[in-house]
Amino acid sequence: MSTPLKIGVAGLGTVGAGVLALLERNAGIIATRAGRPITVCAVSARDRSRDRGLSLEGLRWYDDASQMATDDQIDVVVELIGGSAGPAKELVTAALGQGKAVVTANKAMLALHGTELARCAERNAATLAYEAAVAGGIPAIKALREGLAGNQLSRVTGILNGTCNYILTCMREQKREFADVLAEAQALGYAEADPTFDIDGVDAAHKMAILAALAFGQPVAFDAVHVEGIRDITATDILLAEELGYRIKLLGIAEQDDAGVTARVHPCMVPVSHPIAVVEGVDNAVVAEGDFVGRVVLEGRGAGAGPTASAVVADLIDIARGRHTPVWGTAVSELTPRQVLPMDRHRGAYYLRLMVLDRPGVIADVTGVLRDHDISLESMIQRGRSAVGAVPVVLTTHECREDAMRDALTRIGGLDAVLERPAMIRIESR
Repeated sequence: MSTPLKIGVAGLGTVGAGVLALLERNAGIIATRAGRPITVCAVSARDRSRDRGLSLEGLRWYDDASQMATDDQIDVVVELIGGSAGPAKELVTAALGQGKAVVTANKAMLALHGTELARCAERNAATLAYEAAVAGGIPAIKALREGLAGNQLSRVTGILNGTCNYILTCMREQKREFADVLAEAQALGYAEADPTFDIDGVDAAHKMAILAALAFGQPVAFDAVHVEGIRDITATDILLAEELGYRIKLLGIAEQDDAGVTARVHPCMVPVSHPIAVVEGVDNAVVAEGDFVGRVVLEGRGAGAGPTASAVVADLIDIARGRHTPVWGTAVSELTPRQVLPMDRHRGAYYLRLMVLDRPGVIADVTGVLRDHDISLESMIQRGRSAVGAVPVVLTTHECREDAMRDALTRIGGLDAVLERPAMIRIESR
């Protein structure tokens, strides 16, 4: 068999250890599919003494990961350090500068510096592969960049954060509140000790920026993604969504039309009949819509050692075979910046939950405000009378503009009969 592909792995956390384990356990089938063996010859991590459950005997150890870039015996650098800058970006930039191929799972780095790194890769005729950066073991990057390359894509939708999907699933199935389920998810290791990036939508937004760039042939632009998280979703919202025929998911959505593009991450109510509504637990999903292919749905494990390592090794096999695709599907010079449409111009239907005083005329006041902003109602739920004088009222609307809805909510929140800040969730039926 031909000369092995020699790799260095920087970062030996959950994913890094998973990559080493997969390469060892499936060495035979990987060599057959790659056309040659893939051999780990060097590693780097912060702690040499940590027991990772696998042998590192015989491997060169780099305390400074960036030195891997100058190791002539390394063909490919696998960056699994994480972080949008610092050691991870230094290593990737240095390796590409030396003409070495790089495989990374670093969605934050790509979302913030992806165009810059693609230019560096092009200048040095180097490969930058990142299947593992989005949706774990789901081949979302390859699907958009290669499998659907002949299509004009109009929309990409995704459940891109397993922590949020797990929390929302448990809230629905167990009828529990957000804070309670989050604490349990942290105890089980499904959520980080500091879950901010997950539950505030930032992690999903990093991935959405990558998917939007690939789908629409534009420079990656994280700052253009509208981001909201799931902190304000209540068990009541989830129960009422079920009653109305919806489920609540944190979605990433990117769309393009003649006016421009939008990229957004926020909680959505999706019909229970939609394929993405049944994606539960820690699973992820990506739905792409093309002019010739129609709708394509990909679903599977979105994180963890096994699925992410699977995606890393798939990239290594492509490199071993000499398969090369431009980082963003085309040369950087061919990427076309598009007009970014502000969230205020979004049109859609909405779910509103209000806590109001139980007295005559309140609903008329609320619907009057909606009428003044050219917003029409589709349905309303009001449950009985209240001994304490306050009742929840739930409204769903027909399509309207986001700016009109926000102005209306400001006025509704100022009514003396409205006791809490109105809750709003967007309805996505496509």
